[in-house]
Order: sequence, then C-alpha cells, then structure tokens
Amino acid sequence: MSGHSKWATTKHKKAIIDSRRAKNFAKLIKGIEVAARTGGADMSGNPTLYDAVTKAKKNSVPSDNIERAIKRGAGLEGGGANWETIMYEGYGPGGVALLIECLSDNRNRAASEVRVAVTRNGGNMADPGSVSYLFHRKGVVLVPKQNGKITEDRLLEQVLEAGAEEVNDLGDHFEVVSSPTDLSSVRSALQKAGIEYDSSESSFLPTMSIPLSFEDAKKLFQLIEAIEDCDDVQNVYGNFDVADDIMASLNS
Repeated sequence: MSGHSKWATTKHKKAIIDSRRAKNFAKLIKGIEVAARTGGADMSGNPTLYDAVTKAKKNSVPSDNIERAIKRGAGLEGGGANWETIMYEGYGPGGVALLIECLSDNRNRAASEVRVAVTRNGGNMADPGSVSYLFHRKGVVLVPKQNGKITEDRLLEQVLEAGAEEVNDLGDHFEVVSSPTDLSSVRSALQKAGIEYDSSESSFLPTMSIPLSFEDAKKLFQLIEAIEDCDDVQNVYGNFDVADDIMASLNS
C-alpha cells in the first residue's frame, strides 16, 4: 500500500480553506513552470507538462494563470524563477521514513523552513541517503471508483498492455503503478477507454510500509500537513500503511 497515495486520497476528502488553496495553487503553478522549462510549451510533446496542467485544472486553477506559467517556464514571457529540485529526508512518528521534495529558488530558505516544520511537529531530519533507498520512483495514476462503476478487472484490462505493473485498492480509488517511462501510455489507455482519473504523476513509492496505530497516524498526518505548508515543498512521501478502519476514524 502506498502511503503517499493513500494520503493523497485522504486530502481529497478534506475541505480546503482559502489559505491552503492559495498555497496549493502556487505549488501547481510552480510545477507547470518547471515542466515547461524542461520539456517545452507543447503539451502534446511534453507529457509531464500535460499532467501538470491537467492536475492544475482539476484543482480549479484559472486558465490565465496556467497559460502565463507555461509561457514563463518556456521563456516566452519574463518573470520565471530558476526553480531547483531539492530532496530532504527525515523520520516521522512510528519510525516512518519521509522523502520531502522541494522546488525552490533559495536552497537555504527551503532547508530552514523544512527543518523547522519537521522538528517542531514530532519528526527528525535524516542524513542524505539514509531514507531514499527505501523508495523507488514510479508512475502513479489515481482512478476514482465512481461508486463501483470502475472495477479492478475493467481497469486491469485497459492498463496492463500499456505497461502498468500493478493496481492497488485504496478504498475510494485505485492506484495504477507503472515505470515512469510508461506513465504516459497508461494515462492514454485510460483516456481511450473513457476512464477518468484524479491525478497522473511521477511519484516515489516505498519498497515496504510500516503499519501505524491511530495515534501515530494522527501525529504523522499533522506532521505532513505542517511540512506541506512550507512554500517550497511540493510533495511529501512516506512508507506508512494505515488500516481502513483507522483511516475512516481519522477522516471523521
């Protein structure tokens, strides 16, 4: 079970207050800029940009903001920052390993903000390389079940030939896992089959997961929320597993 994907589905159920929504917009815009800078402004030839734009639209980011971000990233409009990907590693409650992915134009600021968020909320920073070996980069697509309309058999039928490695049941969603290079073909297979998906992105999945108690899960999610509140943080990945009954209690 992917801790990160399960956390992602949990967040979908939460009400988003204005301040968190604004922060989320900023992170999505930043992701679009980086994708456009790396692979160009043409979405048909840049699947990373396509996924970043799709994710932004699903989160109600205005089209004008998206267009300007693409132009800034591709160098067609001034004002784009020189974003750098920085990875930090740490530990949370229950011994959970954390990978913290940042996009920042100021390495010192990012390091300081992440360290404060981690240490003040029950976590510990870790040396580079002490946690990252517990994760593999994978392509991950989250597909909502749509009240039973999408079954695991139907999903497998569409994605296996496209390169999917496995399909996991996350409760309200299925998680389709592939190699990062097959992510685009898996996404295309879903589109051709008329199957909607909530997100499609390159992610870090754990090689093994740690089961958490209610208290440790509650503390961990509070820690992750604090880390995600940092402006430079794009994603937080963890090797945790939370049982369905505990997740239901947390959601309530």
